[in-house]
Parts: sequence; C-alpha cells; structure tokens
Amino acid sequence: MPERNWLEQVVKSAVSEVLEGHLAPIQSDLVERVLREVEPRLGASPGGNSASLLKAVSSIQSGTTQREILRTLLDGAAHYTGRVALFVIKTGTATGWQARGFAHSEEIKDFGLGIGSGLAAQVLQSRTAASGPADQMDSDFITRFQPPADGTVLLLPLVLKEKVAALVYADAGSDPGGRMDAAAFELLVVATGAWLEVVALRKQNAKESSSETAGHESAGHENTPHEKTTPAPAPSLSDPFAAHAPAHLHIPEPSVEAPVAVAQETAAVARMAAQTESAPLPDTPGAAATAAAVAPDALAGLSPEDAEIHCKAQRFARLLVDEIKLYNQAKVSEGRKNRDLYDRLKEDIDKSFATYQKRYGNTVAASAGYFNGELVRSLAEDDISLLGANFQR
Repeated sequence: MPERNWLEQVVKSAVSEVLEGHLAPIQSDLVERVLREVEPRLGASPGGNSASLLKAVSSIQSGTTQREILRTLLDGAAHYTGRVALFVIKTGTATGWQARGFAHSEEIKDFGLGIGSGLAAQVLQSRTAASGPADQMDSDFITRFQPPADGTVLLLPLVLKEKVAALVYADAGSDPGGRMDAAAFELLVVATGAWLEVVALRKQNAKESSSETAGHESAGHENTPHEKTTPAPAPSLSDPFAAHAPAHLHIPEPSVEAPVAVAQETAAVARMAAQTESAPLPDTPGAAATAAAVAPDALAGLSPEDAEIHCKAQRFARLLVDEIKLYNQAKVSEGRKNRDLYDRLKEDIDKSFATYQKRYGNTVAASAGYFNGELVRSLAEDDISLLGANFQR
C-alpha cells in the first residue's frame, strides 16, 4: 500500500506540472493570435475598441465548461450587436439554443431554423460568415421574431473539429439605430471556437492521465482476479450540445454490450471517433496502421493490455495532430494548397513526433505508425502527397 500511494502521488504531481506549464501559454497565445488575425479588419469600432475586445475574449477564455463559454459568447456579443442567437446543428437540422436581445429571447429555444437554402445553406457549405438581406433567412424565423430595422442579417458558423456545430445569428435589432459591429462579433465567434477546441484537448489530456492513474491503481489489486471494472463512458469533447436535442426529435441512446475487455476498448475507440466527428478511417497506405486500430478483428488478436496500449497510442497521436492543426491554421491551409505541409510545419511535426515516440516508442504500439497515419488522415486529408516530397517517415 505505501508503494501504491507513493506511485499515485508521483503520477499526480507529474500530470499537474505538465498541465499547469502548458495551459497559461496556450491561453495567452490564443488571444494574441486571434486578435492578430482579426484586428486589421476592425478599423474604427463603433461599439468598442481593441481593449474592450480583449476583455471580451478573456471573459470567454475564463470559462471552464463548454456551456459556460457559449453563454459568455452570447453575453459578449450583445455589446456589438442588437440581437444574437445560437442554433445547434444536429442530424441535419438547426435548433435554437439561446439568444440575447430579442423581445422574446426564450422562444428561440427549440425553434427549428430552416437551413435548406439562403444564407444558412451558404454558411454550412462554405463554413465562412455570410451577410445579406433578411429575406435570405428562414421566413418563419423572420416573421416570428421580426426583421431587423436595417434589413441586414449576419450568420456565422461555429466550427468544432472541422465541422459546423452551430450557426450564430446576429443583426442590429428591430429598432432603428441599432448597433452592428460585424468584425468584432466575428472575432468573438472565432475566439470561442478556438477556445472550445483547447478545452476539448485539455479534457482529453486529463482523461488520458486519469486512465493511466487508474491503471496503476488496478495493478495494486492483482490478487483479486475476480474483480472486474467497467470503463466509464467517454465524455463528449467536441460537442457542447450533447444533451441538447430538438423537442420534436427523439434520438435513442446507443447501447453497447461488451462482454470482454477487448470489446469494451473497441467500443471506447468507436465513441472517441464519433465524438471527434471523424469519418471511419480510410484504407489508404498512409493510414492503414491507424485504420487497423479501430478494427475489432485487429484488436481481437491482442491481449487486453496490448489492445489498451494500441488504443491509447492512437488517441494520443490524434491529440497531437489536432494541436498542430489548431495552432497553425494559416500554415495548414497554405500547405494543403501548395502540397508542402511538412516543410511548413516541420518544427511542430518533429516535436510532436518526438513526444509521441517518448511515450509509445518502446511499447507494443511502436511499429503501428499511428502518428504518421494521423498526419495523413487528418492533416493531409487522406492525401499523402499534400505533405510534400520531404515527408519520408
């Protein structure tokens, strides 16, 4: 028991030190990068200035839960727009979540917004902001909540894990002389999306660390072979609206039966893939090793302990590549366009690969190539040529 307590304290201390050393720089860097991208477009802001925007972004980043972050976004946006509303995208529908500034903001909740045409369809397809006349919005929405006085609306996508998770609507209000600072509003939405990604990565890090600590604790009970533990369901990392479903739509909860440890771990990987909104991994040479990790028959030949290591290695590789994409969005876009991703991101890729090797380079997952598979699958969008000729691993 003393040895177990000592090991637990060492693990907790190491995890705490790593997290505390990285979160503060991540937050500061995120604020700086977002402001640097959007500030040239701000010009003279009628509703505020760079200082007030920085305060609004900092308020968003003070949120510790996804729902808290989104509520802070709506509160902050109210200083730059007359009315603002957020619509959740689920199963091909857009459903009201919360709103600010409307005469009956509470009625936005569960309102079904038409997204088959007009500005909504344009934003969903392009994943970029769109502005236009109010008649390009769902006519039922405009009729029920009144058109803006100036006749113009703005619609932005809230992008999480490269998918549009929500649409954020804004206008100057139904009274003449309302405010509408489109650039400031867009900055807040972009900052919110980026910070939600950071929160997701932080939670995944904590989950990985918790799993490893649990593994050490389990080692102290080797003399009780009849004890069985059931893994807790993985939390939703990329979907802040996991519990939000339209009132008129029933989505049954999935049931998973996993009689053996290998089946349980396979189900956990499947849930992880669903939560990150990733499609099934393709059968391409660059991603073949990663694809094998989620195939039940591939895990079936391994012991439960080895299967767990393989699954953890794949999730860690995905986390590292997601971080590269998050903090190098401009380079990623240019690299894909010019087919030289590795040259542009060499320093980040090499550092992340070294981190991956340090953790899993001497394990049974060492030869599986999960990190390279994620580079091809996620960073290069299943086209290894986008990484360039100098990518040789």
